[in-house]
Amino acid sequence: MRRRRVMAGALAMGLAPRLALQAAEPAPFDAQTVRKMARALADAAFQAPDTKLPDGLAKLTYDAYRNIRFDPAQSLWRGRGLPFEAQFFHRGSLYANRVDLFEVTDGQAQPLRYHPSQFEFGTTPAPNDENLGYAGFRLHSAINRADTIDEIAVFLGASYFRAVGRNLLYGLSARGLSINTADPGGEQFPAFKAFWLERPQPGTNSIVVTGLLDSPSAAAAMRFSIRPGEDTVFDVELTLFPREDIAQPGIATMTSMFLFDPLDRGGADDYRRAVHDSDGLMMLTGRGEALWRPVANPHTLQISQFADTSPRGFGLMQRTRALRDFEDLEARYEKRPSLWVEPIGDWGEGVVQLVEIPTKDEVHDNIVTFWRPKQPLLAKSEHGFTYRLHWAADAPVASALGRFTASRSGAGPGGARLFILDAAGGTLKALALDAQPRLLVSTDRGKIQNAVVRANPEEGGWRIGFELLPEDAKAAELRAQLLMGDAPLTETWMFRWTA
Repeated sequence: MRRRRVMAGALAMGLAPRLALQAAEPAPFDAQTVRKMARALADAAFQAPDTKLPDGLAKLTYDAYRNIRFDPAQSLWRGRGLPFEAQFFHRGSLYANRVDLFEVTDGQAQPLRYHPSQFEFGTTPAPNDENLGYAGFRLHSAINRADTIDEIAVFLGASYFRAVGRNLLYGLSARGLSINTADPGGEQFPAFKAFWLERPQPGTNSIVVTGLLDSPSAAAAMRFSIRPGEDTVFDVELTLFPREDIAQPGIATMTSMFLFDPLDRGGADDYRRAVHDSDGLMMLTGRGEALWRPVANPHTLQISQFADTSPRGFGLMQRTRALRDFEDLEARYEKRPSLWVEPIGDWGEGVVQLVEIPTKDEVHDNIVTFWRPKQPLLAKSEHGFTYRLHWAADAPVASALGRFTASRSGAGPGGARLFILDAAGGTLKALALDAQPRLLVSTDRGKIQNAVVRANPEEGGWRIGFELLPEDAKAAELRAQLLMGDAPLTETWMFRWTA
């Protein structure tokens, strides 16, 4: 084992020149190159990322960092008649990690060289060091108009990345990998060490990016095939190599922000009706059950798990899509994308985990969800996960079931909590106003009372009302669904009420 460690370390050191931006010569590159690098990294001792920066950059305020702008005239592939361009982020402030970038052309990877002249620094003095490197990159393409290129995706900070569909604005983020999220012992944040951007072909609508990810517990290779459009789609191939046993991995992780809405205002004194990037977790189980779980901004950390085998999809959705839902002309939360994960292949047993973290400010992402396999990922093993990410206004899921379009809550009589739910679409559209659908509503603690269902002709759907009498409960798991006989008319609504 000791000899194997020494050899693995030597191999990893041998890869180092290919990861350095100063490399003088192009290096061969194919579909296995980054996987081999990740495997070699996992067999060697972890080395923390390079975060050394001059004080002037390391101590930048966030606003000062935002004023450092890449010169668009120096964008990668500008003026070549290609369907994509790339721009780069400077290191500084929260983004101290160096990320090496490469362009791949005809099977050869050429390092992309940093120079201070590529950036406008505003009031920040330009650095003299020509070897500082980059913090990340963003991609541009003609997503909204054929004659204009717009930003479509950003890879910046640890393993975070974001994207938009047509006519949408940035909102929630995805992560390449999460480890020990919400664990009392502390979370681990894997980070991308390098990216390879494959030069797109003229006339194509996709671009391939490969990333090398590393952390104390694991290394990984991630291949992204990115297609912008009405739905911007990432086909993702994750190959994971644990250095040590990982009991709490997070696959296809996404993070979002929820401050308040009519279901959970939390005492917010705000002119706006709601503030959030996402308003709920949607899930289509391996058995075909459709779940809708509105998210909340709780007083204490909340962790929910939805056990499943080979889920068909899950994601954080933004269902409220009108300006009047928010009344915020600056943030335009109604234009934030939803993010849907479509697993490809058999993911086996596990849970979709939802983490809700208390926050008092809309600048903090406090909602996290991901897939956690049932079995730990063992050291010295290899694990592959293939999935498709849809950045869009809605999940690309066809269903005959009605959806819950609004959830509201307020004080009820005698210490009860009143819940009002609206559902519409699907088979509900053809339901006669004098029909008598069956309402199933339940709680695991406290008592449900005064449950009613009635047609809502103003919205073209149906309204559910019920009261939760908590009694001495501090939390309660609520469920509601409309049926006709035994046939579901709607998805299953779920919510965790907390005192």
